[in-house]
Amino acid sequence: MKKVAVIGGGASGLIAAIYAKNKTNQVVILERNSTCGKKLLMTGNGKCNYWNEDQNIEHYHSEEDNLLTKIITEENKQEILHFFASLGIVPKIKNGYYYPFSNQASTIKNVLVKEVEKRKIEIKTNFLVTKIKKENNQFFLFSSEGTLVFDQVIVATGSYACPKTGSTGMGYSFAKSFHHTIISPLPSLVKLIAEKKVNDWQKIRTDVILTLEEEGRKIKEEKGEVQLTADGISGICTFNLSYYIKKGLQQGKKEVVKMNFFPFLKEQNISYEEWFQKQSKLVKNRTIEELLDAILHPKLVQVLLKESGIKSNQLWENLQKKEQDKFIETITAFSLNIVDTYSYEEAQACSGGIPLSEIVLETMESKKQKNLYFVGELLDVVGDCGGYNLSFAWISGMLAGKSCKGEEYDSH
Repeated sequence: MKKVAVIGGGASGLIAAIYAKNKTNQVVILERNSTCGKKLLMTGNGKCNYWNEDQNIEHYHSEEDNLLTKIITEENKQEILHFFASLGIVPKIKNGYYYPFSNQASTIKNVLVKEVEKRKIEIKTNFLVTKIKKENNQFFLFSSEGTLVFDQVIVATGSYACPKTGSTGMGYSFAKSFHHTIISPLPSLVKLIAEKKVNDWQKIRTDVILTLEEEGRKIKEEKGEVQLTADGISGICTFNLSYYIKKGLQQGKKEVVKMNFFPFLKEQNISYEEWFQKQSKLVKNRTIEELLDAILHPKLVQVLLKESGIKSNQLWENLQKKEQDKFIETITAFSLNIVDTYSYEEAQACSGGIPLSEIVLETMESKKQKNLYFVGELLDVVGDCGGYNLSFAWISGMLAGKSCKGEEYDSH
């Protein structure tokens, strides 16, 4: 009989424990909170976006991107979908995003915990592991509750992100104690702070095309809804740029985000100037302000007019060519110098962590220490918004659990 400890009862920890359990293995989840799955309840605005149909490897980011294909495989993706189907989860799929049909994150948490209980996996809550030591092929886990001894350990403690759920980065210390290097963790999937403060547009939500330029070079483009804030911007497409921005700022690079407030024209075979000429003829005797009010939030319109130096009562055809050009530049490439991101408290995930090259990617076992596994956010992998970080948690937890079990997972 092997004794397996799973440190952390979040997404990756729960699935790792389920997969690690067999007729002889004794599996124990050690959770510092009073209940498992605390962070799961917050995902997807409480609906739990647990998967995404588009599992293109480009949605995952790491210092060693080339190694991700060994983890995000077709076989692993299909097994995770089968796993949730075997638990009775019926997905509600919206634009490729998977949610439980109930639209309740508690549904995902509850079925995982019930499966843990069904398999007679012990859960020790309010149990904080403070140190791991290995002697004579056994792991000693120290805590204020005493010392426990195990044959195998899966560390699923999460990153620094969202510390109110119990993620304090303790797992990085465990990894360092076994001679792992740590790529400096940084907040990711987080709000951006701009040099320019615009109080007048705060709380406005609008569809845009966001373009990130680093040192004047285009890095990435995102399309979607942003929330304009007094100190910057937020929203899913903003979060997907934050990975690159925070890393660049740490390296002293200039990070600029340009916003196109007329995304609907991007795919049309017409210039912005032609569109305004046609629109002003179609909607006769309307001022610039009135033309924009039919498309954008009135408060945003005032910000754009002020930024471009255009008076609200002017007609498009009465503007000089240089005024028209300035106005079009303002509404299609509104530039914000990004000076920082919000902190770990606001971040949904972290970049950085244990390098993938220090992990046996088929099993998530440490290359530094046999029978020690690291999963989820502790590893140097961060996904885009849209269920990708949970997808990685499920896959990495599954691989570690299967390795501890030593055989294929039985869904019955």
